Amino acid sequence: MKMDLMSGYKGVVGLVFGNENSSNEDRYVERLLDRINNGKLPDDRRNAITELQAVVSENKAFQLAFGAMGLPIMLGVLKEERHDVEMVRGALETLVSALTPINHAKVSGNEVQPDLMNTDLLSREEESIPLLLSLLEEDDFYVRYYTLQILTALLTNSRQRLQETILTIPRGITRLMDMLMDREVIRNEALLLLTHLTREAEEIQKIIVFEGAYDKIFSIIREEGNSDGGVVVQDCLELLNNLIRSNASNQVLLRETIGLDPLILILKLRASSYSFTQQKTINLLSALETIKLLLKGGSDADPGKDANKQKNKTALVQKKVLDILLILGVESQWVPVAVRCAALKCIGDLIVGDSKNLDLLASKVLGEEPQVEPALNSILRIILRSSSMQEFIAADYVFKNFCEKNADGQAMLASTLIPQPYSVNHSFHEEDVNMSFGSMLLHGLTLGENNGDLETCSRAASVLSHILKDNLPCKERVLRIEIEAPMQSLGAPEPLMHRMVKYLALASSMKSKDGKSNNTSGNSYVQAVILKLLVTWLADCHNAVHCFLDARPHLTYLLELVSNSSETVCIRGFAAVVLGECVIYNNSPDSGKDAFAIVDLISQKIGLSLYFLKFEEMHKSFVFANAESSLTHRSFSRSSAASMADIQDVDENDLSEKKNADHPILASILDSYFVSFVKRLEANIREQIVEVYSRPKTKVAVVPSEIEQKSGESDGEYIKRLKAFVENQHSEIQDLVLRNGTLAEDLAKTGSSFQSEQRVSGGVDRVQTETLRRDFQEASKRLETLKEEKAKIESEANMYQNLAGKMEADLLSLSDAYNSLEQSNLQLENEVKALRGGGLSTLPDVEAIKAEAREEAMKESEVELNDLLVCLGQEQSKVDKLSARLLELGEDVDQLLEGIGDEAGPAEGFEDEDDDE
Repeated sequence: MKMDLMSGYKGVVGLVFGNENSSNEDRYVERLLDRINNGKLPDDRRNAITELQAVVSENKAFQLAFGAMGLPIMLGVLKEERHDVEMVRGALETLVSALTPINHAKVSGNEVQPDLMNTDLLSREEESIPLLLSLLEEDDFYVRYYTLQILTALLTNSRQRLQETILTIPRGITRLMDMLMDREVIRNEALLLLTHLTREAEEIQKIIVFEGAYDKIFSIIREEGNSDGGVVVQDCLELLNNLIRSNASNQVLLRETIGLDPLILILKLRASSYSFTQQKTINLLSALETIKLLLKGGSDADPGKDANKQKNKTALVQKKVLDILLILGVESQWVPVAVRCAALKCIGDLIVGDSKNLDLLASKVLGEEPQVEPALNSILRIILRSSSMQEFIAADYVFKNFCEKNADGQAMLASTLIPQPYSVNHSFHEEDVNMSFGSMLLHGLTLGENNGDLETCSRAASVLSHILKDNLPCKERVLRIEIEAPMQSLGAPEPLMHRMVKYLALASSMKSKDGKSNNTSGNSYVQAVILKLLVTWLADCHNAVHCFLDARPHLTYLLELVSNSSETVCIRGFAAVVLGECVIYNNSPDSGKDAFAIVDLISQKIGLSLYFLKFEEMHKSFVFANAESSLTHRSFSRSSAASMADIQDVDENDLSEKKNADHPILASILDSYFVSFVKRLEANIREQIVEVYSRPKTKVAVVPSEIEQKSGESDGEYIKRLKAFVENQHSEIQDLVLRNGTLAEDLAKTGSSFQSEQRVSGGVDRVQTETLRRDFQEASKRLETLKEEKAKIESEANMYQNLAGKMEADLLSLSDAYNSLEQSNLQLENEVKALRGGGLSTLPDVEAIKAEAREEAMKESEVELNDLLVCLGQEQSKVDKLSARLLELGEDVDQLLEGIGDEAGPAEGFEDEDDDE
């Protein structure tokens, strides 16, 4: 039976690899399998399995041939020959070789991978998984080791199928957990297997936790040296993360059984740990991933997620995790960038929405006396001076979460923003820890005045936008800040907002000089961050709008920015939002700065349809599409963690591969809240602009008292007052006419472009329609001609069918006459015999008479038959031609001639009898 299966797969290597010699591999593997399966000598069978393992481990062709023919035989050895340890070892080792990729050369996309095919074949064998799990109870070390390797390979490529199967096997997971207490090599292999087994399998995760996984994991981590340990610590933490990821019940068990002390111990740095190996970096990243998962609290669909998250936060804070995170993320600058970024993001997650943790962070001071400073100042320093873009994003994430729904914290930070004289503000050194938070922030905001460092300015602007977010008192306070010019001769102090708009224009001019293709420079995202600050500042703040419009060039610059095609979609969209805020939050009584004037300028300089189009383009941009997933965190595994530890700017290379004009870092800076806020603003802007066009600039109350003449009023005064009233009405009417004319012109432009597109597309459609119409007419004519030819041929076929029927009837009549003649002849012969028997010798010669009569009858019948055959031949020729024509027209000739041949039987009988005669 097994050899039949082998023969069924024979030649599979040749079919897959297209190799002329591939059948040799098939035959060679087949001979070895035959020796293993049917051999009589144990040594010969063992030698054959050793030889098979060697060739399968080195050659893909042999690997593929073995998978097609050898899997059932190897499983048979494992099942039936458990007493022969050497044969079981050989079979398992051969299976390991068959499931292990051979990386002699880079695999192309279309090349068949035999190891994957063999994995799939083996996982589909019903008895394979229970059989392999039963082998884990064997005493032989190599049997257990090879079995774990096979199960790991199966889980790597067919995880879901294996997970479902293992759940149905009694004590299957228990056997795997027992391997964690085995010898070190087997324990490490079992860790790898369990990390694959627990991915996205909640039921298996719960079973493993109840089997005592936490105790075993942290016991192994302690033995290996915590974060200073090797790859085994990484495997343990990866298994731990799989167990608690989106699983609130397992997080509760971790918190309430063994506690969080072992996890905190991993993150603590020893006094002498100033050097970081790549493996130590990966171990710390994995432990910080565990902290992040605990701070998330569980699956979004879990109703108890928030309560569990809060309990996790409380437990972590009690273990002084904030101090450890500050050491990793802020104080220890020798820590790798990837670890610092992960620690900062954990700080942000720890404080968001938690008033106690917010106050705790605000009260933290770092450093040693006398060089101490608040933790928030140190984090701001990282933002302003870090050379790593991702470290800036991580530190900015801390301030974003610190200011989220924290009005007191925002007010505390804003209170430190006290403007200093130019000489004092610019005499501070970056490293001066005595600088207040506000002084440091204002120093960063105005740093571009001298050296054009707009990147630092934009980073400070991002922090300021968090301080102002949804906080009107802070907006009003910062609005009163004025920045002195470098020299008094250059002008009076100007508001901070005006300085930010100045830097916005400066960034645009520097970008145009550098060339718009230079997207990797800092200036390529400075504009977007400053515009984000303006959008946040102007929202719900009328005084901010007034301050912005106090400088007439601001509005002119924004209009140019919106209509500038060389700017990115994101920049044009944000500028359009700022313009819209100048409409909806504008209560200025000045006719030159009110909402009506802004809408008029938008209509005249840009056009309302094009203005609204900027919003639609912005919504489709890369930044808006990726805002929701910008802060998603990748889980660590052996394949991804090494690359994560090596990078200096996490994911920046991946982001730069996005083919988009906007700087890829914007997807991280512009969070989902800001994106949704802009979408809400757009709806309000559209509604407000429509309202502006639907009512006059000033409300004129037409009341009878103004029309009627007042008592004591002279006729001249009355006429003068009515004249002024009419002039006011006329002015309002002219204003509305002008507005409607502008709108009509705008709509006409849009309509004309649409109509021109319609004309072009309509002309193409007409040409295509006319061509199709002519083709249809020609096809109809040809169809009619074919129908006529078909009817004519069918008529001729019917005529010849009738003629053939008549000829068959004549043949039948002739056959009947011949039969009658034969009967008469037979009767005469009988009479002659009777007369001869009576002795009448005088009668005439009857035989001569009979021969003469027969000869005459034959002559007559032959003449008639020849004539008939000639006619039939002629008609048959016509029928053949007509049949060929019918076949060309697609008609079924056999159906038309059906039944004609059935009546030919008598005629054929006649010819047969004639031949017999």
